[in-house]
Amino acid sequence: MKRMIYLLAVLSAGVAMMSMPLSCVRHRAAAEVEEPRNDSIPPLGFWEDSLKMVEGTVGSGETFAGLMTRLGMQPDSAYVLSGLCGDVFDVRRMRAGNRYEAYYEPGSPSDALKYVVYHNDKISMTVFRCADSLGVRSVNKPVDYQVKVSEVTITQSLWNDMIRADASPLLIVGLEDIYAWTLDFFSLQEGDSFKVLYGQSVVGGEVVAIDTIYYSVFSGGGKTIPAIMFDQHDGGNIYWKEDGESLRKAFLKAPLTFSRISSGFSYHRKHPVTGRVRAHTGVDYAAPTGTPVKSIGDGTVVSAGWAGGGGNQIKIRHNSVWQTAYLHLSRFAKGIKAGTRVKQGEVIGYVGSTGVSTGPHLDFRVWKNGTPVNPLSMESPSADPILPQNKHALDSVYFLYQHMADSLASK
Repeated sequence: MKRMIYLLAVLSAGVAMMSMPLSCVRHRAAAEVEEPRNDSIPPLGFWEDSLKMVEGTVGSGETFAGLMTRLGMQPDSAYVLSGLCGDVFDVRRMRAGNRYEAYYEPGSPSDALKYVVYHNDKISMTVFRCADSLGVRSVNKPVDYQVKVSEVTITQSLWNDMIRADASPLLIVGLEDIYAWTLDFFSLQEGDSFKVLYGQSVVGGEVVAIDTIYYSVFSGGGKTIPAIMFDQHDGGNIYWKEDGESLRKAFLKAPLTFSRISSGFSYHRKHPVTGRVRAHTGVDYAAPTGTPVKSIGDGTVVSAGWAGGGGNQIKIRHNSVWQTAYLHLSRFAKGIKAGTRVKQGEVIGYVGSTGVSTGPHLDFRVWKNGTPVNPLSMESPSADPILPQNKHALDSVYFLYQHMADSLASK
């Protein structure tokens, strides 16, 4: 809501502002209150230029104490420092491959280690004071929050086309979540397009997160599907079409992400292993072994076990009409067994090649009233529309987002 108010303020201030980042957010670590930053206190709490710096990464299996002693601390001092970390840094969660910078005092005996800066992730760092009085503090890099608009037309793949449009591929994850009920991302065609108004967090020129997608329009296959963000604060859907229809539906369009269709629904398919022509009343999604498989809707697990040629299989009854099955799984998710209640989007298993299979894939099947249905063409009912009292507010937000997207796109 705060960002919504901010967007409204920016719009009222004039289109000229829209080419600039809309805000600069400097996050603070909750573990420890940082010292005020002024001319006498550098961001890391010490003057980097006066020290000798050595970069490196945490080794495989390396412990906190092991790293510190490797960098020059005495073992007893490293042990004391680990005890000072408290809630600021969990020494057990130091990860192999994460970067660090070690700072040494030039000219001192053996270039004494003064500080170590450990990068927890792309935003947060932990600074360890390794000499004089030992200490530890959390520091976050400055994060710029920017509002952007990106227009992407499919020519090769959504991933490559997103990069070509100078947008972060991280945006794909957000779009897939929004359109999971209405678009099959495995069947996007050349010429299909997205226009997206969104916020992103940038650290040192690198996009580290897509924070919010405010508005998106998909065009393709003779249809246009807008997605307008409006939160009714009821714990339900927050993306709507312009008429207030929910983009959320009873079933997801696909049970997994980032894959390809290797075989479609057919009553006359030549089996790749047996060579026999027989019905294949499902869709095969080729994907790496271990890819998470999700239930496309709420329901109850009817069975989870070995199914002969189908390998490890899960069947789910969603209601008195609909049932789905997930075949050739490498394994089941924890707790999945007959009688288990599952939610839409919940991981129930992982892609494999069990049973009669030429390679890792998911054979996904759907039945309606006991009759096989093509998962790629079935229609799923929408969830409840927007509350009548919020329709006018949705119209206003829709106008705002369209205006901002058009204005930013024209820059």
